[in-house]
Amino acid sequence: MSGEVSGLDVQEMHRVVSTALEEDLCYGPDVTTAACVPAGAVATATVSPRGPGTLAGLPVFLAVLDAVLGTGGYEVTAGRQDGDRLAAGDVALTVRAPVAGLLTAERTGLNLLCHLCGVATAASAWVNAVAGTGASIRDSRKTLPGLRALQKYAVRCGGGLNHRMGLGDAVLIKDNHVIAAGSVTAAITAVRALAPQLPCEVEVGTLAELDEALAAGVPLVLLDNMTVPQCAEAVRRAAGSGTELEASGGLTLDLARAYAETGVRYLSVGGLTHSAPALDLGLDLA
Repeated sequence: MSGEVSGLDVQEMHRVVSTALEEDLCYGPDVTTAACVPAGAVATATVSPRGPGTLAGLPVFLAVLDAVLGTGGYEVTAGRQDGDRLAAGDVALTVRAPVAGLLTAERTGLNLLCHLCGVATAASAWVNAVAGTGASIRDSRKTLPGLRALQKYAVRCGGGLNHRMGLGDAVLIKDNHVIAAGSVTAAITAVRALAPQLPCEVEVGTLAELDEALAAGVPLVLLDNMTVPQCAEAVRRAAGSGTELEASGGLTLDLARAYAETGVRYLSVGGLTHSAPALDLGLDLA
């Protein structure tokens, strides 16, 4: 398979699944399962969360089953959809499958599913915190190596938006770029000369730098580590300019709504991907 399923990069999904299974099976086959499971045994298994959360990564879990059991080597008898809210004990998935393959796939599948559900659950909490303000929650490139496409998919499952996927699909001028170029204006000028076709965002740490970015007419400015009052002042200064603002750095869930109510367009939350706690899901044989 290739392309996308519901916004999920299937090629990346299979790459991750292959790498994860190789890690689990690099020392040989599943000895415990081979010893304990009768040949030809088939059973029904359910996957359920032990606490409330948002579902993300069910196709990834099924891709693990495909890799171990083969496509068509098991039957899905019930399943929810990515993006669904689940209560503790809700059934996310029910499958009937050969027990040996199911147990071999179990930990790899759950590792990925628990993590992606955790990301989606975190994103959902932030989205709910700013509901009705007009602000959106965005992720960043602070992702776990090798998992960016899947993590960003999980953010979308939780109702968040994605920032750039890599270094080449959009411009983000940060403090070190400004230092290297000599000033905010110099950095903007250099970027426009090299890549005028790309979306451009500039990070500023002071209101004076914001004024410089506004004078240059950039479409998006990231307000780095600014307080709620500073963000409110930044919104006032940017009013009517056509420039949108994004708050970032040191944001916490309890202050999310206060930041959103200043009028910024986005809240950038790196913690959605770099430190979201996993949602605890288990696989149980009937």
